Amino acid sequence: MSHSETFELPDYLKPLLKKAKVLEWLTLLYLLSTIVLMYLLMGSSQAMKTAWLEDALSTLPAISFLIATRIYNKRPNINFPYGYHRVFSIAFLTGAVALFGMGCFLAVDSTISLISQEHPTIGSMMFMGKQIWMGWLMIAALFYSSIPSMILGYKKLPIAKKLHNKILYTDAETQKADYMTAFAAMLGILGVGLGYWWMDAAAALFISLSVIKDGYINLKDAIQDLMDRRPVHVDNSKPDELVEIIEELINSWDWVVKAKVRFREHGQVYFGEVYIVLAPDVDPSQHIEKGIKEIKELHWKINDITFMPVHNLPKNIG
Repeated sequence: MSHSETFELPDYLKPLLKKAKVLEWLTLLYLLSTIVLMYLLMGSSQAMKTAWLEDALSTLPAISFLIATRIYNKRPNINFPYGYHRVFSIAFLTGAVALFGMGCFLAVDSTISLISQEHPTIGSMMFMGKQIWMGWLMIAALFYSSIPSMILGYKKLPIAKKLHNKILYTDAETQKADYMTAFAAMLGILGVGLGYWWMDAAAALFISLSVIKDGYINLKDAIQDLMDRRPVHVDNSKPDELVEIIEELINSWDWVVKAKVRFREHGQVYFGEVYIVLAPDVDPSQHIEKGIKEIKELHWKINDITFMPVHNLPKNIG
């Protein structure tokens, strides 16, 4: 016997989802201005090019999140009987693949620049009758690309945890750490200005390795979620103790001899099965609906539960 219905966030979380959407729209608009500005100023700097491409990639989580929030709570149908919750997992995987792939490309590109000893040039321009080194404008653009991004990241982080939304959490963590990219690119530009040509490509390589690291971690987590790994906290730090709480609750019922549960993540929510050995002379129809309601009241993340009465608990449940 199972229980599944159209998913709705609790009322106290709906304003947070609305705020997350507003922050992602602000992120997109801000990133677009950053991408245009850095493209106009990057010249032949490898570090600026890499930082520019990373900013362009940073639009993917925001776009994916905004698309997913329009789909995830559609009503289940004959083709998608479990609903559309996994759209968040798919969006998470798509962003991770793009990030990892671009990081590898940038690492190769930066390494080739180092090996071939390409000497970038950063020229000057006239402004109000004075000659200004373009490197200062690049550094100013990098400040602009990092400080607001960090603020947006910090604002999204607590919302992502409360919504149990991994793509929003990853976006927030990446933006929060944007100062590292900007700082590395600044060092590369200053190095060129001081005559150390290799610092530009070295900074680009450092940025690309950071992108690869983030991409790999996200890719691993996204694949594990799609392989029905047991639920973990949104920061992937440890398993969600909610699963143990549910199993303890079920085993405390007087109409259950013993029980085992298993749950998996479908985007923001959990789907699971409960295997129960019934007490003698118990009619499960009198208890299961009540049991499902009690479990779902524990936490909003519990979305779909299937109860399976058995004579012996399966041994292949972890």
